[in-house]
Amino acid sequence: MKKILCIGIILFLAFGVGLFATGSGEKEMPANPRIKMATTTSTENSGLLDYLLPVFKEKTGYSVDVIAVGTGAALELGAKGDVDVVFVHARSKEDEFVAAGNGINRKDVMHNDFVIIGPKSDPAGIKSMKDAAGALSRIATSEADFVSRGDKSGTHVKERELWKKAGIDPSGIWYKEAGQGMGAVIMMTNDMQGYTIADRGTYIAMRDKVDLVALVEGDPVLFNPYGIIAVNPEKYEHVNFEGAMALENWIVSEEGQSLIAAYKIKGDQLFYPDADK
Repeated sequence: MKKILCIGIILFLAFGVGLFATGSGEKEMPANPRIKMATTTSTENSGLLDYLLPVFKEKTGYSVDVIAVGTGAALELGAKGDVDVVFVHARSKEDEFVAAGNGINRKDVMHNDFVIIGPKSDPAGIKSMKDAAGALSRIATSEADFVSRGDKSGTHVKERELWKKAGIDPSGIWYKEAGQGMGAVIMMTNDMQGYTIADRGTYIAMRDKVDLVALVEGDPVLFNPYGIIAVNPEKYEHVNFEGAMALENWIVSEEGQSLIAAYKIKGDQLFYPDADK
């Protein structure tokens, strides 16, 4: 009788502990808690990821390993199955990535815009122009120093579109191809007091560190949308598709979108949410 009673007590305590753990609010940890994400340097340089990802980890238990490169390089990593998800900003390249079967479930996340920045002295005389391609034409004519990302990033893709629109194939000592991320290019441009194209988010995050101003903005062609895409698990069975979709679904959720809208530096909003509510 005592043996039966003891067993009953043990079972009761075990059941009670189970109830306590379940009711304690502890989240169930994911089977594979690490997500590899390739993204553009602008999401990192702007500070957005440092702001978003700790909240995502707290909510879901997933940690995100960030590889910040240009959009072109990020998509190449996805196309090789080296990451689980890509978060980039070059819509034509994103569409090609999905069409090739490399990614699925692309979702709009947010947007900002590009600006042409340069020295306050503005030797090319582009200040307040509303035609971005026309401004680049003036820079080329004046042979003022211009620093290009030169890295197949979303910013570089936009720059090349603008040169094409201007009917110019830039070359010469005044045109510098850096092959660097946005933050590094802004610092190089500042050092030589030249011009470059930057996403507004990174420029706002760095403007107190440089003596450069936004000279050309507002042209509709400078619109800069961001999307997130899970790497196709049918092509690469090893990817953490469950984690990729957890990140995608959270970042386009009401919480994720609200956090993006709330992210500001000295009162200036860096990104604007785009996901359907």
